[in-house]
Amino acid sequence: MDATLAPAFALPGRLAAPSLGASLRGSVAPVLAAAEAPSSSGAGTFFSAAVAAAAGKVLSAARGRRTGGRRGAAAWRAAVVGVSPARNLVGTNTKETSNEPPKDKKISILGSTGSIGTQTLDICRQHPGLFQPVALAAGKNVKLLLEQIKEWKPSIVACDDSVLGELKAGVAALNFPGYAPQLLSGQEGQIAVATCGEAKTVVTGIVGCAGLIPTIEAIKAGKDIALANKETLIAGGPVIAPLLAQYGVSMLPVDSEHSAIFQCMQGVPEGGVKKIILTGSGGTFRDMSVEEMKAMDPEVLRQRSTTHPNWDMGAKITVDSSTMMNKGLEVIEAHWLYGIDYDNIEVVIHPQSIVHSAVECHDTAVLMQSGWPDMRLPILYALSHPARVPADLPNPRDGRNFDDWWNGEGKDGKLSFSKPDLEKYPCIALAYKAGRIGGTMPAILSAANERAVELLLSKQIDFLDIPGTLEAVMAKAEEEKKVIAAPTLDDIVEADKWARGAADVVVQQQKAAK
Repeated sequence: MDATLAPAFALPGRLAAPSLGASLRGSVAPVLAAAEAPSSSGAGTFFSAAVAAAAGKVLSAARGRRTGGRRGAAAWRAAVVGVSPARNLVGTNTKETSNEPPKDKKISILGSTGSIGTQTLDICRQHPGLFQPVALAAGKNVKLLLEQIKEWKPSIVACDDSVLGELKAGVAALNFPGYAPQLLSGQEGQIAVATCGEAKTVVTGIVGCAGLIPTIEAIKAGKDIALANKETLIAGGPVIAPLLAQYGVSMLPVDSEHSAIFQCMQGVPEGGVKKIILTGSGGTFRDMSVEEMKAMDPEVLRQRSTTHPNWDMGAKITVDSSTMMNKGLEVIEAHWLYGIDYDNIEVVIHPQSIVHSAVECHDTAVLMQSGWPDMRLPILYALSHPARVPADLPNPRDGRNFDDWWNGEGKDGKLSFSKPDLEKYPCIALAYKAGRIGGTMPAILSAANERAVELLLSKQIDFLDIPGTLEAVMAKAEEEKKVIAAPTLDDIVEADKWARGAADVVVQQQKAAK
């Protein structure tokens, strides 16, 4: 290895300055009150960040404490101090132990023409008889959507409002005897796909907070969630967590890092995880200094920010990788998924993208999951869990089998790890700060970042403007008291809307000041 594991993984949990504050640390009484306060939106019971990943268990533990139960008090204390009380947000199929592959498992896909959607269909194609797409939701790419319809013949199809007529004409032109799918558009269509009666699992591949409402409706309909949409938990964690417990469904991560963590946790007893270690490649600028980035032509910097050295992804997530905001958002997501305190979630730069993340147990053992940088494996695992389905997944870039990596030719056979440069990647510290503040602040940060990336891609701001824009939006949110500690679903949606507008205001102010 180019670096020993111990120094690399000794990265302090508090990546930002102490002034960021562990604002989630409060007395037990307010946390308990928040945990049992009903949501005015009817979306479920709000659980504070301290009890995020153990919604059902911790609520029972809290009640146990109030009635003097020793076991309840112990579970409550474990949740408050950040020891993981569960491997996953409350689920059903996570309790299964059979290695029997699924048979004709019906799935819905939100974002079928995007990166996650097309790779999910690739998995379905490679494993006939295991998975069957029965409902597809896409955006404006009608050409590709029609190809998917022709191949899979889903019963429900949704698209963007602006292309519904084109979709209807295209389906009619296919002229399949007896085939008459339900064709819908907009959020109504997304919800119909998410709640399709045939489907057992919904793959949420829609980018951004647009996936939040359909995901909530899928949970209410009793669907297991294969989560590829970071923003669902980052913005909606306070609402999503209790719903999973209430409806008894699973949320299995598709994101490569969180899939890696989930895989590492198999076999680790409850409460056995001390720390989560999120690895990141460092993006396209990992080998450049801040000074070199500042000296580069802004247009070249913009273009380079949309390419990734290891992964093939969509434009938004690739830019997030370049700023490492994707890693910051994954920190918040990990907190919700696994109930680990922010002080015990670390970020490590791993340029090879072979180790996809790791967990450290209380006995100091570090468990890692490795493989090619290929989203098809986490997708397959989320759909087939707990079974390990035989698969042929060569390197998506050059077609090599992983056996070749051990030969050690060139960059192969090497693993290196280092601490992130927080001057180069200030978005990591912003995400820790938002997570510790909690409430609607993560939703505000996530939405402002989405808008900032949109402005970058449309050439309205430069790449290096993104962190300052996000920091200014967060400061504006606190100044204008937009951060709600115990948000309802309506509060989260409103925070998302406000943050996008605030990002536009901040950008205009910055331009005027230049």
